[in-house]
Amino acid sequence: MKRLFLAAALLLCPPAQAAQYRSGDYRAPTPLDLPGAVTVDTADAKALMEAGTVVAIDVLPAPRRPDGGAWLLPRPHLSLPGAVWLANTGYGDLSPEMRVWFAAQLRDLSGGDHTRPLMFFCIIDCWMSWNAAIRAMELGYSRVHWYPDGTDGWEFADLPLVPVEPRGP
Repeated sequence: MKRLFLAAALLLCPPAQAAQYRSGDYRAPTPLDLPGAVTVDTADAKALMEAGTVVAIDVLPAPRRPDGGAWLLPRPHLSLPGAVWLANTGYGDLSPEMRVWFAAQLRDLSGGDHTRPLMFFCIIDCWMSWNAAIRAMELGYSRVHWYPDGTDGWEFADLPLVPVEPRGP
């Protein structure tokens, strides 16, 4: 009975807003919105993608060989059509090299236009996209969209997913 009450309480009470990067327990309920960003649902994300006005950025983590070599992907990763997979850029603590690489990727993807809409996503209940969206806003991007349902929400809506390859330094 106690577990049932706790589960109901978690469903009824939204998670608290985070004031900074999440640096652990990344698979946990996320806030309902992200201050400074536009939070989008699946219909909004689909409309942005169809309009061709947004750069869709998947930040799902991906393992690499210990020497930093090849990606260790047990199966293909499926993502939104047209999305770019910037693997491992959603961690709370990034190395200086990864921060520089992430900034360079955003600059390339946006054509250097800090007003170009960027949409960050991962999977449901994952803080990686939250962290990446905050990082983009700190880099001066003014039209940041956060799609918290990510590939899970896209799939639940019976929208197509396609295999993507990770980018990474």
